[in-house]
Amino acid sequence: MAESKSMYPANGRVILHIDMNAFYCSVHAAHEPEKYRGKPIAVGGREQERRGILVTASYECRAKGVKTGMTIWQARRLCPEIIIIHPDFDLYRDYSRRMISILHDVTDRVEQASIDEAYLDITDCYQQGTPVEIALGIQKRIYRELSLPSSVGIAPNKWLAKMASDMKKPNAYTILRKRDLPGVLWPLPVGKAYGVGKKTEERLKELNIHTIGDLAHAEIDFLRMNFGVKGERLKRRVNGEDESPVNPHAHEQRKSIGHSTTLSYDVDDGKALRHVLGQLAGSLSERLRKRHVMALNIQLTIRYADWQTITRSAMTEKPVRASEDILLYADTLLEKNWSGAPVRLLGISAQKLQDDEDVKIQLDLFSFLKEAKSELEGRKI
Repeated sequence: MAESKSMYPANGRVILHIDMNAFYCSVHAAHEPEKYRGKPIAVGGREQERRGILVTASYECRAKGVKTGMTIWQARRLCPEIIIIHPDFDLYRDYSRRMISILHDVTDRVEQASIDEAYLDITDCYQQGTPVEIALGIQKRIYRELSLPSSVGIAPNKWLAKMASDMKKPNAYTILRKRDLPGVLWPLPVGKAYGVGKKTEERLKELNIHTIGDLAHAEIDFLRMNFGVKGERLKRRVNGEDESPVNPHAHEQRKSIGHSTTLSYDVDDGKALRHVLGQLAGSLSERLRKRHVMALNIQLTIRYADWQTITRSAMTEKPVRASEDILLYADTLLEKNWSGAPVRLLGISAQKLQDDEDVKIQLDLFSFLKEAKSELEGRKI
């Protein structure tokens, strides 16, 4: 135990980031190995639709140049033998729950970041071995019990652990310390920094910031002027500074986002109520976009002038975020449940949230909404 404890910092933290490799494809290979293991498989949309795209691809496909976001017909040109599997989110959630359960056997300090990744704070877990021994133990158990490959990042904070887990895949671990930044992290393109999206990357390059090292050495006032608080936060992180805790309750806190408004007067006009719903849907859509999540359930709250309040919800067939999609469900709920009495408050909540990394690209949303809108024709308030 004393030997293991010496591998932990006297002042500081040890954080692991567990990242499941090609998760959706790996789950199908684990669930039906005789059909999919070792084969070039991809999870994607309806193959008969030209715009059908790939959510993820197995490493066998990636070896032939197939990438996430490609259309299926593009992937077939690179890998004619590719097997396209329609997504099964219930199956993915089941494997995700089992993976998280394994992590909880190591420590209660587990933060589920998405369906296929999580952070662990193992600072006080030296009785179980060195950080590397714990990381390898987790990897081996996940593979033994679930037949799923994973990568692990080991670092003094969450941001560095996340960066580390992306460096070697599949079935690998990477240690990333602050002293490693100049040689390992800073030479990388700035777009590789976690938290730098495409638009931010484009803007950084316009400002002559091309590498993570350029970002690390940029003047903080300059970054704050161009990116606000986000610029300051990015600079701290690429310099190895991230004090954000591993929050075991973070996943639950992300499960619902709501927006409501108390009307300036009691409203009993359907057209006016739909106008309010449109504004609420727009605001809610923006909040979902900023949180990088989508919803599988839309809930409508109606409070009447006599303060009677009702809530009704509807499951969506695919994750939604666009304001017109949210409005479609909210409008349908209003039509079905509004009594016609004067309304004092309206609210819309997005529930059963999924991170963008879980959803990636919505496969059949366009077709579904087209059919749903057709069904709603002639049923306006």
